[in-house]
Amino acid sequence: MRVIIINGPMGVGKTTIGKYIAEKYAGTAFIDGDWCMDLHPFVGNRETKTMAIDNILHMIGNYRKCSICKMIVVVWVMDDQWVYQKIADGIAEMGLEIKSVVLVCDQKSLIDRWENDKICDWRTRAWLEVSLKSLPYFLSIENVLDTSNLTVERIADRIMR
Repeated sequence: MRVIIINGPMGVGKTTIGKYIAEKYAGTAFIDGDWCMDLHPFVGNRETKTMAIDNILHMIGNYRKCSICKMIVVVWVMDDQWVYQKIADGIAEMGLEIKSVVLVCDQKSLIDRWENDKICDWRTRAWLEVSLKSLPYFLSIENVLDTSNLTVERIADRIMR
């Protein structure tokens, strides 16, 4: 079974792409890391990230046992290397294949996507600034895919190749 990990800054399109892949390929489970750390008010510290990692790996383990599940897509902002590594190590320990991609885009595209997202309540100017500041970090990671001028279909096709 393959687990596709989609990482990148807030607002780049991880959820959109992950859901698209899950809908296109039968038997695909979709896990949004934000679900696994849905605390109010939001606290993103080592304790809560560790809890979310445990929740993500637990869900992957359960999907792994499901005969209908053929693939898993995990999307989450993993802006700390240790977070990604813990998830990747946990997946590897389960004996599953990992495909990892980091979605990025140029600043203009990120701002446009952010401003056009009418669904997400926390698409505030302050969080946009955080996301824009995180772009250099994500550009420094392996397996970067610049999505600036690509459609959802093209991005998904490149990930699945």
